[in-house]
Amino acid sequence: MPSHKAEGRYSKGVLFDVDGTLVDSSYIHTIAWWQAFRQAGFDVPMARIHRCVGMGGPRLVDHLLPEGRDKTRDDAVLSAHSGIFGTYWPSLRAFDGSRDLLAQCYESGLAVALASSAKDEDLKALRSTLAADSFIHAATSANDAKESKPEPDILVAALRAVGLAAADVVYVGDAVWDVLAASKLGIPTIGVTCGGTSEAELRAAGAVEVYEGPGALLDGLRDSAIGRLLGR
Repeated sequence: MPSHKAEGRYSKGVLFDVDGTLVDSSYIHTIAWWQAFRQAGFDVPMARIHRCVGMGGPRLVDHLLPEGRDKTRDDAVLSAHSGIFGTYWPSLRAFDGSRDLLAQCYESGLAVALASSAKDEDLKALRSTLAADSFIHAATSANDAKESKPEPDILVAALRAVGLAAADVVYVGDAVWDVLAASKLGIPTIGVTCGGTSEAELRAAGAVEVYEGPGALLDGLRDSAIGRLLGR
């Protein structure tokens, strides 16, 4: 469930994806999925997997594996991915500037929410890596969404958690799926390329701005869509 609500206390806010946006984990997920698929007898190229990271697990599996497969094996793949990814928790690192970016948004009077579709246990590890809970008003997990990105359910949950409308926020994400999900609600997305998706792909999906990562966004915050949000 989302953490404590900021409902009624803020008029504007920023929603953040976590994996690949604030924490350097996109390629770890790629390796974990690759190994999980191989354990189940499927040889899926890493490049294809990486392009789907950011989708929810069941959607990613359904997208990458053959349509005529025995789908009763999907749960084993999902479980294997979770177990493999968990072994990498001690290696997770926040991108330069992630904690300071969250702090700056918080201290500027914005509601700050993590709009993540990670499993509860993974989200706990990601938040521990960020070490920024004092600057986060709410956070979502896979339990808060019926459908995963590119459907906008997780963003709807994050908006509800901070008591804001789509018109009152900006979203920050690293994947095409982030941009597509936000666009369904009319939320402008700031893209970051630190998760491995190019600026061209993010802009083609509809990102209003693109930065190399949280540190670059922090450096340009005043002139960014977040800065303009503060100026409204």
